[in-house]
Amino acid sequence: MHLDDGFEFLGFRIQRRKKRGSNRWHVYTFIADRCIRSVKAKVRARTRRTSQADLKDTLIWLNQIQRGWVNYFRHAIAPRTFDHVRQFTWWRVVRWQRTRRRWNWTDVRRWLTTPTGKWRPIHADGIELFNPAAVPIRRYRYRGQAIPNPFVACTTTA
Repeated sequence: MHLDDGFEFLGFRIQRRKKRGSNRWHVYTFIADRCIRSVKAKVRARTRRTSQADLKDTLIWLNQIQRGWVNYFRHAIAPRTFDHVRQFTWWRVVRWQRTRRRWNWTDVRRWLTTPTGKWRPIHADGIELFNPAAVPIRRYRYRGQAIPNPFVACTTTA
């Protein structure tokens, strides 16, 4: 096993790659494929087209799942993955509602657009669908001088 091949650890895929636009090598942390499939399977299970569940309860459940998943993986290189999960969840909910309410695309647009034509998030009774792509990614935090040094002698003046 070599770092260039990568390995999975706690849901992350750690791999050494060349940085785009340069010849320097860096170690990157990605989300493992199995974890992406897992969150998508949970969304699929909750948004079956024959489901008669309440939209508000389903949005609460989806928001809890996505918030926990995104907060765990927010230190990985994941903006595109978060956007993919957002788009996947949006389409699953829209298709579920179209089947459940026997809507066509015009009805969906009427539900999810403002009078000016701007798209809104999916909502029900004050609950909005969480947007995973809006979570900021913070990786490779450099603490520099903020790391406490236990070997510095305490100087006390009398």
